Order: sequence, then C-alpha cells, then structure tokens
Amino acid sequence: MYGFGVIKGLGVAFKHLIETYLDDIRLWGRRYRTPEGIEYRRSTETRGVFTVQYPEEKLPVPEEFRFIPFLLYELDENGNRVERCTSCGICSKVCPPQCIWIVRSTDPKTGKPIPAPAEFYIDVDVCMNCGLCAEYCPFDAIKMDHDYELAVYDRQKSNLFNKEKLLKPVSYYATIRPVNYANETAARAAAEAARAAKKANE
Repeated sequence: MYGFGVIKGLGVAFKHLIETYLDDIRLWGRRYRTPEGIEYRRSTETRGVFTVQYPEEKLPVPEEFRFIPFLLYELDENGNRVERCTSCGICSKVCPPQCIWIVRSTDPKTGKPIPAPAEFYIDVDVCMNCGLCAEYCPFDAIKMDHDYELAVYDRQKSNLFNKEKLLKPVSYYATIRPVNYANETAARAAAEAARAAKKANE
C-alpha cells in the first residue's frame, strides 16, 4: 500500500545484488569450488545471485549425476581391450522406455552364443537417464555418464549410439565417479578374497 511493497521488493533485489559482489570478494579465487572440494555455489550457504558464463564456465556436476549410459572395458596385460558386458540382456529388460538393443555374439564354428555383445545400441533420444541399467548390471559393465552436451544437427543418425561409441575405459569411470569406483573395487577385492579363502578351506 502507498508503494511500500514496491520499495520493499527493490530493497530485496538491491540486497541480493550487493551480496553477490561481497560473496565474490570473500570467495576470491574459489568461486565454484573450495580447496576442500565443497561446491559452495550449489550449497544453501550461497548468498546473492550470479551468472555462469556457459559454455566458457561450467558448474561441476555432483558425482551421482547421471546422463547417458556407457559401457566399460578393461585392458589386459597385452593391452587388448576386454569388454565387461556379457550380453546377458538384463539392462534391456529393466529399461523402462526400452531404448537398449543387444545382439549376442555367436561362435562361427559351432553357432553357440558367446558371452559378448556383437552389437549394442542405445537410443539416447528415448533414454530417460533413470540409471536402472547400471543399477541392475551384475557385471558392472554399464554406468551412467556425466557428459550432458549431446546437441547434434541430425538426431535420427547421430543419437543412436552403437557399441564403439558407448565403450569407455575403466580409467574414465574412475575419474568421474571416484567414490563409487573405490567402493566397487574394494567390494570386488573382498569377494575375491572370500572365494580364495573358501577354496583354500576345501
């Protein structure tokens, strides 16, 4: 009434403007991430408002951020690529929008199936990034990526990812999800130790 609401609103906007500059001065050189790894600009302690100069500046995504799935492979002692996927088909079965297609490899001599995918496709236009495929994979062969910049000019051709486009090394997964990678490595080592102990007791 009598314009006090407008003045109050302008006061709030001016307060946020001033706090933005005060925050930048207080966080000099630590605008997005503190030395302790805390993402201050994404926390509840942030004051003021600021603009991310995207794409030159990007906010770091949290470790549990998930986008398009990708397949993992390891390198053996000879440097050959060893894919973790056994084409069991669990990921395609649990996928809610049914965007995963797998063709299992077969032995050319016997015609029997081989535990490896001959073809693996994900339609990223259909994928809803739910992460169920990675959660249910019994071999830790499929994980969720952090790469969200997937703009293309031809979606029909470019957004149907094949196996070669989906395959990434385990070292890449360790860089984007270090905590999860450490936990999975420890769990795998504990399982191997348990199997070895059981075999030794037999």
